[in-house]
Amino acid sequence: MPARPRLLAVLLTVVAVLLAGCGGSSAADRNPGDPITDDEADILAGLLHRDYTEGGADFTVTAPYAENTVLTLTGEIDFRQGVGSAQAVTTYGGGQPDDTRTLFFSTADLWYGDVPGLTDALAAAGRPDTTYLRRPISSTQANGTASLVDVLVQLVPNLSQRADDDPRAFLERGYTWQGQRSVNGQLAAAYQTGTGATILVSAQDQLLLQYTTRLPDQSFDVTITLGDHGPRTITLPDEAETALVSDYPQIAADLGF
Repeated sequence: MPARPRLLAVLLTVVAVLLAGCGGSSAADRNPGDPITDDEADILAGLLHRDYTEGGADFTVTAPYAENTVLTLTGEIDFRQGVGSAQAVTTYGGGQPDDTRTLFFSTADLWYGDVPGLTDALAAAGRPDTTYLRRPISSTQANGTASLVDVLVQLVPNLSQRADDDPRAFLERGYTWQGQRSVNGQLAAAYQTGTGATILVSAQDQLLLQYTTRLPDQSFDVTITLGDHGPRTITLPDEAETALVSDYPQIAADLGF
Protein backbone atom coordinates (compact mmCIF):
# COMPACT_ATOMS: atom_id res chain seq x y z
CA MET A 1 0.00 0.00 0.00
CA PRO A 2 2.81 2.60 0.52
CA ALA A 3 3.18 2.93 -3.26
CA ARG A 4 -0.41 4.18 -3.66
CA PRO A 5 0.12 7.80 -2.49
CA ARG A 6 3.25 8.09 -4.64
CA LEU A 7 1.41 6.70 -7.68
CA LEU A 8 -1.44 9.15 -7.17
CA ALA A 9 0.98 12.05 -6.80
CA VAL A 10 2.74 11.11 -10.04
CA LEU A 11 -0.56 10.81 -11.90
CA LEU A 12 -1.76 14.18 -10.61
CA THR A 13 1.50 15.75 -11.73
CA VAL A 14 1.04 14.39 -15.26
CA VAL A 15 -2.57 15.57 -15.42
CA ALA A 16 -1.52 19.02 -14.20
CA VAL A 17 1.13 19.20 -16.91
CA LEU A 18 -1.37 18.16 -19.58
CA LEU A 19 -3.90 20.73 -18.42
CA ALA A 20 -1.21 23.40 -18.42
CA GLY A 21 -0.65 22.66 -22.08
CA CYS A 22 -4.26 23.69 -22.75
CA GLY A 23 -3.92 27.04 -21.00
CA GLY A 24 -2.73 30.47 -22.07
CA SER A 25 0.66 31.60 -23.23
CA SER A 26 2.17 32.64 -19.92
CA ALA A 27 5.86 32.07 -19.23
CA ALA A 28 4.87 29.22 -16.92
CA ASP A 29 3.42 27.22 -19.82
CA ARG A 30 5.39 24.20 -20.92
CA ASN A 31 6.65 23.96 -24.49
CA PRO A 32 6.94 20.83 -26.64
CA GLY A 33 10.58 19.85 -26.72
CA ASP A 34 11.19 20.63 -23.05
CA PRO A 35 13.14 17.96 -21.13
CA ILE A 36 11.08 15.43 -19.21
CA THR A 37 10.66 15.87 -15.47
CA ASP A 38 11.80 13.49 -12.74
CA ASP A 39 8.21 12.28 -12.32
CA GLU A 40 7.90 11.60 -16.04
CA ALA A 41 11.17 9.68 -15.98
CA ASP A 42 9.63 7.49 -13.27
CA ILE A 43 6.56 6.91 -15.45
CA LEU A 44 8.64 6.00 -18.51
CA ALA A 45 10.92 3.76 -16.46
CA GLY A 46 7.97 1.57 -15.50
CA LEU A 47 6.19 1.66 -18.86
CA LEU A 48 7.29 -1.69 -20.29
CA HIS A 49 6.96 -3.41 -16.93
CA ARG A 50 3.33 -2.23 -16.72
CA ASP A 51 2.67 -3.93 -20.07
CA TYR A 52 4.11 -7.14 -18.64
CA THR A 53 2.04 -6.78 -15.47
CA GLU A 54 -1.15 -6.22 -17.48
CA GLY A 55 -0.48 -9.50 -19.26
CA GLY A 56 -1.27 -8.62 -22.86
CA ALA A 57 -3.02 -6.27 -25.27
CA ASP A 58 -4.58 -5.87 -28.68
CA PHE A 59 -2.20 -4.34 -31.19
CA THR A 60 -2.05 -2.77 -34.62
CA VAL A 61 1.25 -2.32 -36.43
CA THR A 62 1.48 -0.19 -39.58
CA ALA A 63 4.52 -0.07 -41.85
CA PRO A 64 4.24 2.00 -45.08
CA TYR A 65 7.32 0.40 -46.57
CA ALA A 66 6.86 1.38 -50.23
CA GLU A 67 4.97 3.94 -52.28
CA ASN A 68 1.22 3.36 -51.81
CA THR A 69 2.02 0.07 -50.03
CA VAL A 70 1.31 -0.55 -46.36
CA LEU A 71 1.78 -3.69 -44.28
CA THR A 72 -0.64 -3.81 -41.34
CA LEU A 73 -0.63 -6.41 -38.57
CA THR A 74 -3.76 -6.54 -36.41
CA GLY A 75 -3.89 -8.99 -33.52
CA GLU A 76 -3.19 -9.65 -29.87
CA ILE A 77 -0.10 -10.33 -27.79
CA ASP A 78 0.47 -12.29 -24.59
CA PHE A 79 3.28 -10.29 -23.01
CA ARG A 80 3.84 -12.88 -20.28
CA GLN A 81 4.50 -15.76 -22.68
CA GLY A 82 5.85 -13.74 -25.60
CA VAL A 83 3.37 -15.20 -28.12
CA GLY A 84 0.93 -13.49 -30.44
CA SER A 85 -1.42 -13.84 -33.37
CA ALA A 86 -2.30 -11.42 -36.15
CA GLN A 87 -3.83 -10.86 -39.54
CA ALA A 88 -1.18 -9.46 -41.85
CA VAL A 89 -2.67 -7.37 -44.66
CA THR A 90 -0.56 -5.76 -47.36
CA THR A 91 -2.47 -2.96 -49.11
CA TYR A 92 -1.21 -1.88 -52.52
CA GLY A 93 -1.95 1.11 -54.69
CA GLY A 94 -3.13 1.01 -58.28
CA GLY A 95 -6.09 -1.28 -57.69
CA GLN A 96 -4.01 -4.35 -56.84
CA PRO A 97 -5.93 -6.60 -54.42
CA ASP A 98 -4.86 -6.82 -50.80
CA ASP A 99 -2.67 -9.71 -49.71
CA THR A 100 -3.80 -11.33 -46.44
CA ARG A 101 -2.07 -13.89 -44.22
CA THR A 102 -2.76 -15.33 -40.78
CA LEU A 103 0.25 -15.22 -38.48
CA PHE A 104 1.18 -16.75 -35.16
CA PHE A 105 4.50 -15.99 -33.54
CA SER A 106 6.63 -16.72 -30.51
CA THR A 107 9.98 -15.22 -29.63
CA ALA A 108 11.60 -17.97 -31.71
CA ASP A 109 9.22 -19.04 -34.50
CA LEU A 110 6.75 -17.67 -37.04
CA TRP A 111 3.70 -19.50 -38.43
CA TYR A 112 2.13 -18.52 -41.79
CA GLY A 113 -1.44 -19.49 -42.70
CA ASP A 114 -3.95 -18.59 -45.42
CA VAL A 115 -1.20 -18.92 -48.03
CA PRO A 116 -2.72 -19.57 -51.48
CA GLY A 117 -1.77 -23.04 -52.69
CA LEU A 118 -0.27 -24.17 -49.38
CA THR A 119 -2.96 -26.64 -48.34
CA ASP A 120 -3.07 -28.33 -51.75
CA ALA A 121 0.72 -28.52 -52.02
CA LEU A 122 1.07 -30.08 -48.57
CA ALA A 123 -1.78 -32.52 -49.24
CA ALA A 124 0.01 -33.65 -52.40
CA ALA A 125 3.13 -34.15 -50.27
CA GLY A 126 1.25 -36.42 -47.87
CA ARG A 127 0.27 -33.80 -45.29
CA PRO A 128 -3.51 -33.34 -45.57
CA ASP A 129 -5.20 -30.92 -43.16
CA THR A 130 -1.93 -29.03 -42.67
CA THR A 131 -2.61 -25.31 -42.93
CA TYR A 132 0.49 -23.56 -41.54
CA LEU A 133 4.15 -23.29 -42.46
CA ARG A 134 6.53 -22.65 -39.59
CA ARG A 135 10.07 -21.32 -39.65
CA PRO A 136 12.46 -19.69 -37.18
CA ILE A 137 12.27 -15.93 -36.86
CA SER A 138 15.39 -14.44 -38.39
CA SER A 139 16.99 -11.04 -37.96
CA THR A 140 18.73 -11.36 -41.33
CA GLN A 141 18.33 -13.31 -44.55
CA ALA A 142 21.02 -14.66 -46.83
CA ASN A 143 21.31 -11.29 -48.59
CA GLY A 144 21.95 -9.55 -45.27
CA THR A 145 18.51 -7.94 -45.00
CA ALA A 146 15.68 -8.80 -42.63
CA SER A 147 12.13 -9.76 -43.57
CA LEU A 148 9.84 -6.90 -42.55
CA VAL A 149 7.35 -9.32 -41.00
CA ASP A 150 10.13 -10.85 -38.90
CA VAL A 151 11.17 -7.42 -37.66
CA LEU A 152 7.61 -6.40 -36.76
CA VAL A 153 6.75 -9.55 -34.83
CA GLN A 154 9.93 -9.06 -32.80
CA LEU A 155 9.08 -5.43 -32.01
CA VAL A 156 5.70 -6.19 -30.42
CA PRO A 157 6.85 -8.57 -27.62
CA ASN A 158 9.70 -6.18 -26.87
CA LEU A 159 7.18 -3.64 -25.60
CA SER A 160 7.21 -5.42 -22.24
CA GLN A 161 9.78 -6.47 -19.67
CA ARG A 162 9.87 -8.09 -16.26
CA ALA A 163 11.23 -5.12 -14.27
CA ASP A 164 11.35 -1.33 -14.30
CA ASP A 165 14.19 0.55 -15.97
CA ASP A 166 16.36 3.03 -14.10
CA PRO A 167 14.65 6.46 -14.33
CA ARG A 168 18.03 8.18 -14.54
CA ALA A 169 18.59 6.67 -17.97
CA PHE A 170 15.65 8.62 -19.38
CA LEU A 171 16.91 11.88 -17.92
CA GLU A 172 20.37 11.32 -19.39
CA ARG A 173 19.35 10.27 -22.92
CA GLY A 174 17.63 13.38 -24.21
CA TYR A 175 13.98 12.40 -23.71
CA THR A 176 11.60 15.34 -24.23
CA TRP A 177 7.95 16.13 -23.57
CA GLN A 178 5.97 16.73 -26.79
CA GLY A 179 2.56 17.81 -25.51
CA GLN A 180 -0.67 15.85 -25.49
CA ARG A 181 -2.45 13.82 -28.14
CA SER A 182 -5.42 11.51 -28.50
CA VAL A 183 -5.13 7.80 -29.30
CA ASN A 184 -8.44 6.09 -30.07
CA GLY A 185 -10.21 8.64 -27.88
CA GLN A 186 -7.78 8.38 -24.97
CA LEU A 187 -5.82 11.41 -23.78
CA ALA A 188 -2.09 10.71 -23.92
CA ALA A 189 1.14 12.44 -22.98
CA ALA A 190 3.63 12.41 -25.84
CA TYR A 191 7.37 11.94 -25.39
CA GLN A 192 10.27 11.73 -27.81
CA THR A 193 13.38 9.67 -27.24
CA GLY A 194 16.88 10.88 -27.92
CA THR A 195 16.86 8.83 -31.13
CA GLY A 196 13.60 10.33 -32.41
CA ALA A 197 11.08 7.61 -31.50
CA THR A 198 7.70 8.79 -30.18
CA ILE A 199 5.99 7.31 -27.10
CA LEU A 200 2.36 8.03 -26.21
CA VAL A 201 1.35 7.21 -22.63
CA SER A 202 -2.21 7.17 -21.31
CA ALA A 203 -2.87 10.08 -18.94
CA GLN A 204 -5.43 7.94 -17.11
CA ASP A 205 -3.56 4.75 -16.27
CA GLN A 206 0.01 5.36 -17.55
CA LEU A 207 -0.13 2.46 -20.00
CA LEU A 208 1.64 2.52 -23.34
CA LEU A 209 -0.81 3.46 -26.10
CA GLN A 210 1.47 4.00 -29.08
CA TYR A 211 5.10 3.68 -30.11
CA THR A 212 6.50 5.02 -33.39
CA THR A 213 10.06 4.43 -34.55
CA ARG A 214 12.20 4.55 -37.68
CA LEU A 215 13.74 1.19 -38.53
CA PRO A 216 17.52 1.17 -39.11
CA ASP A 217 18.52 1.95 -42.71
CA GLN A 218 14.88 2.55 -43.71
CA SER A 219 12.97 5.65 -44.85
CA PHE A 220 9.63 4.86 -43.20
CA ASP A 221 8.27 4.81 -39.65
CA VAL A 222 6.64 1.84 -37.96
CA THR A 223 3.77 2.61 -35.60
CA ILE A 224 2.54 0.15 -32.95
CA THR A 225 -0.76 0.98 -31.26
CA LEU A 226 -1.86 -0.95 -28.16
CA GLY A 227 -5.33 -1.19 -26.63
CA ASP A 228 -7.54 -3.16 -24.27
CA HIS A 229 -4.64 -4.17 -22.01
CA GLY A 230 -5.24 -7.33 -19.99
CA PRO A 231 -4.46 -11.06 -19.81
CA ARG A 232 -4.39 -13.03 -23.07
CA THR A 233 -4.35 -16.76 -23.83
CA ILE A 234 -3.06 -17.54 -27.32
CA THR A 235 -2.88 -21.12 -28.56
CA LEU A 236 -0.25 -21.70 -31.22
CA PRO A 237 -0.99 -24.14 -34.09
CA ASP A 238 -0.24 -27.72 -33.12
CA GLU A 239 2.01 -30.19 -34.93
CA ALA A 240 -0.83 -31.72 -36.96
CA GLU A 241 -1.64 -28.29 -38.41
CA THR A 242 1.96 -27.30 -39.03
CA ALA A 243 4.67 -28.17 -41.53
CA LEU A 244 8.25 -27.01 -41.06
CA VAL A 245 9.72 -24.96 -43.89
CA SER A 246 12.95 -26.93 -43.48
CA ASP A 247 11.08 -30.19 -44.20
CA TYR A 248 9.43 -28.88 -47.38
CA PRO A 249 11.98 -26.50 -48.93
CA GLN A 250 10.64 -26.83 -52.48
CA ILE A 251 7.07 -26.05 -51.45
CA ALA A 252 8.30 -23.13 -49.38
CA ALA A 253 10.35 -21.80 -52.31
CA ASP A 254 7.46 -22.20 -54.75
CA LEU A 255 5.21 -20.21 -52.41
CA GLY A 256 7.74 -17.45 -51.88
CA PHE A 257 9.16 -18.34 -48.47
